[in-house]
Amino acid sequence: MCDRLATASDQNQNLDQKFQISSLCNNLDGCVLVVDDNPTNLSVLVNLLRDVGLRVLVATDGESAIEQIVYVKPDLILLDVMMPGIDGFETCQILKADATTAKIPIIFMTALSETVDKVRGLSLGAVDYITKPFEHEEVLVRIRTHMTLARQSRTIESQNLDLQAEISDRKRAEESLRVFLHAVSHDLRNPVTGLIMVLEHLATTTANPDGDILLPKNTLKRIRQSGDRQLALINSLLESHVNDVHGIMISPQPVNIAEVIQAAIDDLQGILDKEETKLTVNIPADLPNAMIDAAQICRVFQNLIANAVKHNFPNLQLTISATVVKKDDSDGMQMFCAVEDKGLGMTTEQSEHLFELYVQGKTQNNLNRRSLSLGLGLYICRQIVQAHGGEIGVIAEPNFGSKFWFTLPVEC
Repeated sequence: MCDRLATASDQNQNLDQKFQISSLCNNLDGCVLVVDDNPTNLSVLVNLLRDVGLRVLVATDGESAIEQIVYVKPDLILLDVMMPGIDGFETCQILKADATTAKIPIIFMTALSETVDKVRGLSLGAVDYITKPFEHEEVLVRIRTHMTLARQSRTIESQNLDLQAEISDRKRAEESLRVFLHAVSHDLRNPVTGLIMVLEHLATTTANPDGDILLPKNTLKRIRQSGDRQLALINSLLESHVNDVHGIMISPQPVNIAEVIQAAIDDLQGILDKEETKLTVNIPADLPNAMIDAAQICRVFQNLIANAVKHNFPNLQLTISATVVKKDDSDGMQMFCAVEDKGLGMTTEQSEHLFELYVQGKTQNNLNRRSLSLGLGLYICRQIVQAHGGEIGVIAEPNFGSKFWFTLPVEC
């Protein structure tokens, strides 16, 4: 009597467990491809999977399974091992070798019970094994488990890609901020240095070093104009960084290029005087206005002039010129500007990457000892000229000097 009660209790317990498993696997969402050459097995599995809400695809051999996956990607594959044609192992190997199907979880179905067969299947990329004859609840639980794992894996992969994109964006923003801060310090250094040299010269050449210094109005005017240009430059850099962290913002207007060149010279006059630079400016009287952002193009001339002075010996012969030429690809006109020196020059290899970010050209005789450059000035020049739709380059030869040139739009 007790034995019969125990048996009944065990049966009830098994029924409860099966009910819990079936309830757990109800309303599964997804698509399963069943590959089996046995019609009875296919019928049983199709009915079982459809009853819990799964969409089911069917194939009777490995070749048709592979062809079918080209059009519809299942969330999981139930794959028989023993089939005509290519068997389950070879089918699995082909699917795992294809990047478009490699991540689809594969569960082998087989009557084989040898450990070596299971090991072979798992080594080919299968995620699990079901041994025939199989229990319905076992099939459902394994399908549910591996479909859940696959979805979680895809979610994690997507989150990782989003995280990598966010990290890349932050790195670009940090790099942009670093370039901005360097640009501010770089482009303010030359005019501030020139102003300091002018003031030092006035202080040391006055007849009474301890007395007051009377400045000519023209000198005061130049100092005031230089201060205005530096303030305009700071405002321009700030606006450019806030509105476009990856480039240069410009506000083009018709401008007399001779005035821009003279402003750049005035800001650097102290440096030019100290280095005894022999400066020539060649500007035709009938030169049309350039359509430019004056403050930004002034930066270009300042960088090119200061670059020539810093990387050559004193008494440098320096020529600044501007003329109008035809565009290569149209009948339109453009302004061709140049800053040319008769200094040490450079080789083709030395000038090849000059306009790239943080690249310094190597000069002869260790002239870099006089330069505090961060390798930023020529990069800034390129960014500004390109923002105007122009081009920039250099023609140089060792011991014959360098000619930095750039093009600008002219007023129509």
